[in-house]
Amino acid sequence: MKKLLVGVISDTHGLLRPAALQALHGCELIVHAGDVGKLEVLEGLRTVAPVMAVRGNVDRELWNEDLPVTRVVLAGDVFLYVLHDLHEIDIDPAGGGFSAVVSGHSHQASVKERGGVLYLNPGSAGPRRFSLAASLALLHVRGRELQGEIVVLEE
Repeated sequence: MKKLLVGVISDTHGLLRPAALQALHGCELIVHAGDVGKLEVLEGLRTVAPVMAVRGNVDRELWNEDLPVTRVVLAGDVFLYVLHDLHEIDIDPAGGGFSAVVSGHSHQASVKERGGVLYLNPGSAGPRRFSLAASLALLHVRGRELQGEIVVLEE
């Protein structure tokens, strides 16, 4: 059974922490769930692995126009539905054949399963907001099995 490690990051707001790059080392794919902030963030992530990103609500510069609002990502044997704000989802993920929904926006990391679909929010890897720790996630894909892991980034 093929194994794949996917890095999931969101809400960088223009900051790519060295700790984030270190945590993503070894990933074969990186998914950015929006609020990138600066093109340099995506360029830095691409030094680790290919990047699939969506546009967030703060991504309003010209270079952001190339980022879709939603994206379907094939990760090994599973399909991921990626968007920035989970409240804006306009599909039935299970009915659409998606194994996971990846989102950001809330800055609150979470891994939940509902109706056979994994919902993964990596939290915010950018500047600290509220009193939440900076974090990202690792998505372990083995065949059609998924396991999400939240990684808290040390300052």
